[in-house]
Amino acid sequence: MRILLVGAGGVGSAAVAVAARRSFFETMVVADRDPARAARAVAGHGDRFVPAAVDASSADAVAALCREHRITHVLNAVDPRFVMPIFDGAFAAGADYLDMAMSLSRPHPDRPYAETGVKLGDDQFAAADRWSAAGRLALCGIGVEPGLSDVFARYAADELFAEIDEIGVRDGGNLTVDGYDFAPSFSIWTTIEECLNPPVIWEAGRGWYTTPPFSEPEVFDFPAGIGPVECVNVEHEEVLLIPRWVAAKRVTFKYGLGNEFIEVLRTLHKLGLDAASPVRVSGVTVAPRDVVAACLPDPATLGDRMRGKTCAGTWVRGTARGGGPREVYLYHVVDNEWSMAEYGHQAVVWQTAVNPVVALELLATGAWSGSGVIGPEALPPRPFLDLLTGYGSPWGMQER
Repeated sequence: MRILLVGAGGVGSAAVAVAARRSFFETMVVADRDPARAARAVAGHGDRFVPAAVDASSADAVAALCREHRITHVLNAVDPRFVMPIFDGAFAAGADYLDMAMSLSRPHPDRPYAETGVKLGDDQFAAADRWSAAGRLALCGIGVEPGLSDVFARYAADELFAEIDEIGVRDGGNLTVDGYDFAPSFSIWTTIEECLNPPVIWEAGRGWYTTPPFSEPEVFDFPAGIGPVECVNVEHEEVLLIPRWVAAKRVTFKYGLGNEFIEVLRTLHKLGLDAASPVRVSGVTVAPRDVVAACLPDPATLGDRMRGKTCAGTWVRGTARGGGPREVYLYHVVDNEWSMAEYGHQAVVWQTAVNPVVALELLATGAWSGSGVIGPEALPPRPFLDLLTGYGSPWGMQER
């Protein structure tokens, strides 16, 4: 297996640190628009890792780099603006493809808070027949959320429930960052995109529909000492992926943002600072969202200042296989102190990065296989969960 990892930011660099301990691949080319950042990501990890420069907005550039290094698998670790050129570039070069976020949505032009427009992943699913016909695999949404959360949904359907009433992905934590009043632990570009777009809900008999941002607040009690956190509806890929392969009456995604974070996002929206379209300022063209990102600290650099834990998981309720009601929360917790000491990367980016490396290893060994454009819930969950535990990062389950 010869891997092209596109993006040497927080998640990409953490993926390098995880992959460096595994032997399943021959070469990993780590490419970034900033060659110095790619070089830093691979430094000290051995000769299997090769830094490179790439323009992720160009499918031709991605394809050329794949051909130069005889790449078999492309892992996309940049923000979702670049999903389609990397996706198309991998296909053009005859490589398989993995990502952790799918192609961008576009709200309904007239009823954005009631009906879906272009949904997350629609542009990729439109190419599914082409990928299938070529015998190529595009495994989409294989981070932690989406990714591990989808594996949990498949596991619950296969092994725990006879019938599922609701699958609800619930994400929360108690992370703080010393010295900053506001410092997101993940890409602010991606955070703005998913939090300010209309959240999507899926219901049997109704299909996908939308609500206003931050709707349906609920307090969810997270494990590992995190405790109760208020969570709200957020647009996320799981709601677009899970219903395609897992039978459930309702699918939701809720994120524990906190009131302060929500108010910051609302203010950015009111001022137009969430816009991704460029504007002219004193003769310079710049996207307001990029300015916001430039003014905030790089999440990859915050690990030494972070305290606490992050939890990703999937809450499922329905009828147990033996009969009677059942409610469980399948979850994965990462303590920032542990991830920094063990890998040198903060908890949120490490938790995202470990899952595509696990998936690549399963593909390398043949434990996972397939073709077309699919999500993680289309594949058997047990090999993934067992190997994740084998990586030294076990998952858990609570009966509720």
